[in-house]
Amino acid sequence: MPAPILVSCQSITKTFGARPLFERLTFVVHEGDHVALIGPNGTGKSTLIKILAGVEEPDVGSCTRRRNLRVGYVPQHPALPGEKTPRELVTEVVADGGGLTSEECEHRAAVALGRVGFAATGAPAGTLSGGWRTRLAIASAIALEPDLLLLDEPTNHLDLESRRWLEGWLNAGTEAFVVVSHDRVFLQNVGQRMLDLDPQYAGGLLTVDGDYADLLEAKAALLAGQASQEQSLANRVRREIEWLRRGPKARSSKAKARIDAAHDSIEELAESRARLGGGAIGLALNATERQTKRLWWCGGLCKSFAGRPIVSDLELLLTPGLRLGVVGANGSGKTTLLRLIVGELAPEAGEIRRADGLRVVYFDQDRAQLDPTVSLRQALAPDADGVVYRDAAVHVASWARRFGFRSEQLDTPVARLSGGERARVVLARLMLQPADLFVLDEPTNDLDIPTLEVLEEALLEFPGALVLVTHDRHLLGRISTTLLALDGKGGLQRFADYGQWEEATAEVAPVRRDKPRAAVPAPALPRVKRLTYLEQREWEGMEAEVLAAEARLTAAQAAAEDPAIATDAAALEVRLVALSAARLAVDRLYERWAELESKRQ
Repeated sequence: MPAPILVSCQSITKTFGARPLFERLTFVVHEGDHVALIGPNGTGKSTLIKILAGVEEPDVGSCTRRRNLRVGYVPQHPALPGEKTPRELVTEVVADGGGLTSEECEHRAAVALGRVGFAATGAPAGTLSGGWRTRLAIASAIALEPDLLLLDEPTNHLDLESRRWLEGWLNAGTEAFVVVSHDRVFLQNVGQRMLDLDPQYAGGLLTVDGDYADLLEAKAALLAGQASQEQSLANRVRREIEWLRRGPKARSSKAKARIDAAHDSIEELAESRARLGGGAIGLALNATERQTKRLWWCGGLCKSFAGRPIVSDLELLLTPGLRLGVVGANGSGKTTLLRLIVGELAPEAGEIRRADGLRVVYFDQDRAQLDPTVSLRQALAPDADGVVYRDAAVHVASWARRFGFRSEQLDTPVARLSGGERARVVLARLMLQPADLFVLDEPTNDLDIPTLEVLEEALLEFPGALVLVTHDRHLLGRISTTLLALDGKGGLQRFADYGQWEEATAEVAPVRRDKPRAAVPAPALPRVKRLTYLEQREWEGMEAEVLAAEARLTAAQAAAEDPAIATDAAALEVRLVALSAARLAVDRLYERWAELESKRQ
């Protein structure tokens, strides 16, 4: 029996100006659904989330919500007053919902902040990093105890550790949710039902019960079928065109009907080709023909920022074909390192050597090279009506189309472009610059999945050296040939690839559990040669240790929810910290249990 329906959308249409974002979409969201919503930039994902939240209404069709449905909505760019503390902000959100005393509002706010990992809640929100601001926005939404949680691009600007936290948090929760994201690893780990909003589908939407990998399989099969159907339609149109050219007599009703059918087939073919061929951008990085083996080298490099060491005694060699990924938490100094490489900053100690005439192209994560006051036309081709790409002249309208822009957008100011569109403008400008060394700082922010896939291929084909900072795990794993991890204290480690780094740093893999963890049996089995004596003893006592940790977690949960301390903010914060520590202890035990179990097999 299917779960009860929370929201039902029937034949909804929404237009932006004269152009429809989407048309006649029909789908439902059930209790317990873990839905991932994806699609190219500009297809209306954020608008659709707003319709589900009740912030906007469809132009045509209906969006029906269950009576008394509680919805928590986290917009793509949440407005968080910087002078207020997290506790004050969340308490105000709960109070605005009405029906609760001030003590109850404070208690619910404290519980919500504890759920997303806040230990200290007294600092102004304006001092928080991007990742913690996202957690604060989520806390504000879940403090309302929603039946349905809606998150629009929550992974934007989160570092790798915060993305892994969000995956585990969503999988452990009980709320139904719909989340928009372009992070393919994130989508694979949290999505149990996929909605792909894309005009290339005949109905504008592809729904798949399964994860992101299941969606890719279904999409490939569907598009193959559409391509086959288009070929059959093209053959029919060709026959009708030949018949029309023979000059059929149009006096009989039969001939008129065949002429009408021919025109209908031609229009259907045009629509099919527009769906299948639209939106793809062309991207190939422009490389020089340099044969130099040593492009950039540093030795004994030291740099601090605000009195904190970023790198200490760094030795690094960049050669053609090397693709270096740089990872680290937000604030660890990744951008500072890139600015040292491109020459925007000088080291405090050490030596840097560059090959003579080295050509370096730098993608700045702030996209500061874009003037927001100029038009898209001027941004793409500042000096003429076109550009010269690989010794060939290309008109600006054709150049714009290669990056997914329509001709009518050419006079749009850069300031009115979306984040993803501005990123595509920067990529278009970088393509025109021949490079020996590409340095890219968060090029994937705001890019949709089709553009990410094209960017991946371009980076893989670039023959020069590449230095890449990104929070996109799929891109990092596929592109990088070596990894440099910064700890934010001047230390660094090198890894062969992203997978090796992830194994070394991951605390807990996000696991979907269908049953309570304590119900998993762990019978005492004979010793196995792969375990050492101490590991065997540890494994034999693991079940009892886990059960004890589970009991401590239950007690900490009860203590944090004790109404007697609802008005005592200091005591409540202490208990929430204890609850967070208890959860972490349980998760670490399960991770260790799994590690020992794998050695026994």
